[in-house]
Amino acid sequence: MAKESKSKGKKQKLTDKLFFNLKNCWEGVDSKTEKEIEEFASSYKQFLDRGKTERECVELACEMLEKSGFTDIQTLKDRHFKPGMKVYQNIRGKSVLAAIVGKKPAIEGCNILGAHVDSPRLDLKQNPLYEDSDFALLDTHYYGGIKKYQWTAIPLAMHGVFINADGKKTSIRIGEEPGDPMFTITDLLPHLAREQMEKKASEAVEAENLDILAGSRPYDDKDVKEKVKLGVLSLLNAQYGITERDFASAEIEFVPAFKAVDIGIDRSMIGAYGHDDRCCAFPAIKALTALAREKNAPEKTVICYLSDKEETGSAGNTGARSSNFENFIALFCENEAALRQCFSRSSMLSADVNAAFDPTYAGVFDKKNSSFMGKGLVLTKYTGSGGKYGASDANAEFCAKVQAIMNRNKVQWQFGALGKVDKGGGGTIALYAANLGMDVLDCGVPVLSMHSPFEVIGKIDLYTTYRGYIAFLNDA
Repeated sequence: MAKESKSKGKKQKLTDKLFFNLKNCWEGVDSKTEKEIEEFASSYKQFLDRGKTERECVELACEMLEKSGFTDIQTLKDRHFKPGMKVYQNIRGKSVLAAIVGKKPAIEGCNILGAHVDSPRLDLKQNPLYEDSDFALLDTHYYGGIKKYQWTAIPLAMHGVFINADGKKTSIRIGEEPGDPMFTITDLLPHLAREQMEKKASEAVEAENLDILAGSRPYDDKDVKEKVKLGVLSLLNAQYGITERDFASAEIEFVPAFKAVDIGIDRSMIGAYGHDDRCCAFPAIKALTALAREKNAPEKTVICYLSDKEETGSAGNTGARSSNFENFIALFCENEAALRQCFSRSSMLSADVNAAFDPTYAGVFDKKNSSFMGKGLVLTKYTGSGGKYGASDANAEFCAKVQAIMNRNKVQWQFGALGKVDKGGGGTIALYAANLGMDVLDCGVPVLSMHSPFEVIGKIDLYTTYRGYIAFLNDA
């Protein structure tokens, strides 16, 4: 019996040594750490509730940076950057770059976190308001990858900005405060939906039918033909000074009016709109501001980049494919040659989410290569689709380096692929940074119900990701 027990012990040790087995990160969490997790989750939920659009997220990020001693780079007269200096740049109110200057010159490379703050939503068209059958309706165009049927019969809020002919900006946010009116998109009752329910899910609700219900009370003027439309416009004009013409230049988004809430009897998860990719953007900016509180400057310059337009391909002058990223890093380099050397020696985590394994839809996942809620941050070597199209595919050396950083700092990591081969796919901003010559690896939080109006993440994964980002930025 003793020999048999000893043999089993040796086999177990070999199993522990050779197998890659992950525990649930909640196991062994002490009361102090649990309190930190809950506090971090609470601050994140507040961030989500206040930041439902890319503009609002950037505004919040700039507030956080300024509270941590960062200076708007546009206000600096002297562009001589010394170790320990903390600066940021707001890009048109829709993306932001921030840095802490390191002891080593930038030519030796930077440590960078790059996330995005836009999420799938419904945008208003340029001429959206119309009246039909005594209803005022707003015409939309969806933004990013959505399941259109998920956006009907739920409460929606109106966010955005109007710019008048004089250039005056008027912000609008309706449906978030207690007592605010909300909006919705109607759906067909099941009694009359036989034909609708026989269609493919992608066709059950047509994009042109995603029209917002905005009003039904006619304006008190018998000579007006579109009384309900005028009633809505008159209210908008009275409160915000808006005319119908102002819609042509406006950026108005409709997002779910849900608040971020705890999910589960054990409160281990968070349900909310916009986890993709704010559950990575928030810990990224928090990691940078945590380093800003340190007395000593980091060895390398550390940078956080929160970009826009990722959900539509990162194009445009606030997306990751623009020159903003290069221009910002160029500020810390002496010349073009130094900038190119900086890129080739820099390391970046593309801070983006992955799909958590969902047992309800197990058929589309490769379970052996999936990420799991509760098992820590996800390192994703490649994204893309089919034959890895649209992926940067991080090299083995950099993958091993990042894994070693996490191991040294006792940050539990897991690997994850986005479903079975040829079942779909997706992309991140990783390839745009990789095109500059950087080492890049996707790294973020596993998410359930991704791109739906109500996504779900684990609190422990959010906190583990935050710790992982700090460890990465601190690596010399």
